[in-house]
Amino acid sequence: MSDPSIDRVAEAFEQRDFKRASKLLKQLKSTAPHNPWVRYYIGRLYEENQRFDTAETVYRQLLRDSPSPKLIDRARQGLQRLEEAAQQQRQQEIERILADPKNAEAGALVLEATPPERRQEFAQHLARIFNADPYSARLMLQSRGWRLYRTGAVGELQLYVKELKAAEIPAFAASIAQVGKLEVLRGVYFESLSPQPIVVCRDRGDRLGKFRFSWEEVRQQVRGGVPIFVNAVSYDISRKTEEQVKRKVETRDFAQVCDLHLPRRRCILRLCDRSYDFQQGVIFTPEQQQTIGKMRSATTRINWNGMIQAFDRLLPEIPVWSDFSQFAETAIDYDFLLEKVTPYVDIPRSEPTNWDPAFQLYSGLVFLRNFGAAAS
Repeated sequence: MSDPSIDRVAEAFEQRDFKRASKLLKQLKSTAPHNPWVRYYIGRLYEENQRFDTAETVYRQLLRDSPSPKLIDRARQGLQRLEEAAQQQRQQEIERILADPKNAEAGALVLEATPPERRQEFAQHLARIFNADPYSARLMLQSRGWRLYRTGAVGELQLYVKELKAAEIPAFAASIAQVGKLEVLRGVYFESLSPQPIVVCRDRGDRLGKFRFSWEEVRQQVRGGVPIFVNAVSYDISRKTEEQVKRKVETRDFAQVCDLHLPRRRCILRLCDRSYDFQQGVIFTPEQQQTIGKMRSATTRINWNGMIQAFDRLLPEIPVWSDFSQFAETAIDYDFLLEKVTPYVDIPRSEPTNWDPAFQLYSGLVFLRNFGAAAS
């Protein structure tokens, strides 16, 4: 850096005389606009004026275009300072937010599906926001469904969501307490579908009653298969002790669950093929009529499909969320979070499983993502 004009700019920065530096750079911008050192100090001036995004753009352009190792090193130092400043600002903002007890409640941050063609770009932003390496960040991005990416205080998570959205990465955060406030009614059987649907159901306290609503109130559905497990037994013939017997948990089947979301009432009406009584109420299929009073296990799936087809006819335009399995695979290991979620899933179990609260969490998050104001 032998240009006397650039030396004077450097001297002004060393003396923190940014007014003089700005005046010198204004002159150099017109006389030597392509000088990379001029561009570097313009970036420094943006940095000092806290125009961090613009400064970052300048530094990254220098990293890409400059042939000078010394200038590249300076640009990297500039990016490091920007990252440290951003982290400091974020920490101060987090401390301010968490001063409100509501913002300190447990929450979940969800990454939504991203287009494959932008995955590399999004991975760089994700890595920067969460101080991770780009390769690991790229693995966190999904082309389909949701990923439960982070847990913590909901106020802090919402701050991260703001940064993610600024980078155009689709994400949202919600409070687990809000999920718990949603009313969940578990349907036993439909007494009628029209002119007004009436369903016999159980509330949170397991009390039996009738719920009347209109199909216009249903704004979305959530459907998913929840695994039913069995302890399979295998034998190792090479051993002659009790170690011969090995037990392994295997998936035997999937219970089908369908939630109807009624945001005006802050309510989820849940139907499950393992607890719905097809021998009472509305007839959905001819096979159901033929088996009333008889063994029905072989026709449960047929009857369930008949009910789902009825929902499709009655609710032809509302969205159906059906990516539960992708979400659950990223959520079931969060024991400390799922233990806060009451599942309200009527599936007979020999022992509890995280898959039940994972479905409740998924459905509740879908509700809050789309009807958060109605759920507050």
